[in-house]
Amino acid sequence: MTGEERPLLRVVRGNPSDAELAALTAVVAAASAASPAEKPKPRTSWWGDHAASLRKPLHAGEGAWRASGLPGF
Repeated sequence: MTGEERPLLRVVRGNPSDAELAALTAVVAAASAASPAEKPKPRTSWWGDHAASLRKPLHAGEGAWRASGLPGF
């Protein structure tokens, strides 16, 4: 090993067995090779959301006019 190369892993405390080092190396290699997680889709506006049309029907009564403008949770 030349002076410019650095080891991938370095044990700074303890005395791990060969099997423990192999397991750690496998986990680090798998984590570095994994594809990045997909970003979630941005939320569409409440006006364009079709889920609001699936809400329970509104019934006439006290506060019904106020509930008619709210998104259906």
